[in-house]
Amino acid sequence: MFQSMEECTDFIFRLKASQYKGEPLESAKIILAALGNPQQKTKFIHFAGSNGKGSTLNATREILMAHGLTVGAFISPHLERANERVTINKQQISDEDFLRIANKLAEVVVNKLDGKFPSFFEFMTLLALIYFSEKALDVALLETGIGGRLDSTNVIVPEVSVITTISLEHTDMLGDTYAQIAAEKAGIIKTGKPVVIGVKNEKALSVIKETAQKLTAPIYALNEQFFVNSHTTQFDYTGEIRLANVELAMFGEHQIANAALAITTTQLFLGALDEVKLRDALKHAKWEGRFEWVRDNIVLDGAHNSEGTTALIETLQQVVPDKNYVFVYAALQDKDHGVSIGLMDQVASEIHFTQIALPRAATAQQLLEQSTHGNKSAHADWTTLVEQKMSELSDRDVLVITGSLYFIAEVRGYFVHKGWL
Repeated sequence: MFQSMEECTDFIFRLKASQYKGEPLESAKIILAALGNPQQKTKFIHFAGSNGKGSTLNATREILMAHGLTVGAFISPHLERANERVTINKQQISDEDFLRIANKLAEVVVNKLDGKFPSFFEFMTLLALIYFSEKALDVALLETGIGGRLDSTNVIVPEVSVITTISLEHTDMLGDTYAQIAAEKAGIIKTGKPVVIGVKNEKALSVIKETAQKLTAPIYALNEQFFVNSHTTQFDYTGEIRLANVELAMFGEHQIANAALAITTTQLFLGALDEVKLRDALKHAKWEGRFEWVRDNIVLDGAHNSEGTTALIETLQQVVPDKNYVFVYAALQDKDHGVSIGLMDQVASEIHFTQIALPRAATAQQLLEQSTHGNKSAHADWTTLVEQKMSELSDRDVLVITGSLYFIAEVRGYFVHKGWL
């Protein structure tokens, strides 16, 4: 069906969840069954959460690789090309394998679903599951897209489930309370399989624990079964093992929590950890687009909801407390922008809003209207805005480019093209 990668990706990028009218996960199960249920051939660790699941997955991957394991990973979104979403030991799936598996999937869709394609994310999930089944993996790490219970990744039975944080996001799909959203994310917990939890909100945590208890899933919750004591970019970890002064490559209290989740997760999977390998892995575990420095006065951070914005601001105040923060922000429509913008308003020297060319993107004007800052503006063209703000920066300023990870991906691509990353 697809003759080239360009033709393939152009087609699947246009796929929308609304185009397939079957029950949730129905198309995925039909396709997987037609292909011999390849997902049953691989061991998995499953990650869900409003924030931090990507960073936690990445830290887990680094630790497992340091212990000599071959590790697959399925992540989203990608920053430059779709192949980034499907990797083995951080090596992207080749164009040849991508195209071959995409055509295999398309053939099943035509024959079993009358040509009614699932969404882009579901298509990519299935592609990853097939690819991983073909390789001699020790484990594959899967990151949910939205929620958990009905997410297309939830066709697996993981060895460990991880739920990082819960915040009010995708409320039109997941519910408008912490408890409702937690119930959706807790859908990845499986009978008898341990769940590692970083959630702080008490109502959300209660729902997750209740779900785990019903499924007799052992619970490992941060600040209950394991603990951290932080010192800027170092921390002490106490759980089934004790570690002092563990160094991190990434900044922020939230990254320390993510690292602690990763330590607990890998120990549950492996049974034992080599302390030297663990320390070296975390010292080098970086995650693109998460508090990532460009030059010495520009920060990229995919803080796409209020919890992420809170973590971003806390990290800025910890790392560069004496600087002026010049924010550039773009986001999708399905987020709680008002809270995030209000938080930035409180600390920004100036704040500027822009937009990206996605159907779900909020306009710069829509975002501007939610800000009460005295020095704010709206610009439809983010490239012009970023270039303008960069040219105006003084030694006292830090340009903070934040919002949707799709926005961060576009800006990061721009910086890579310029040779700055």
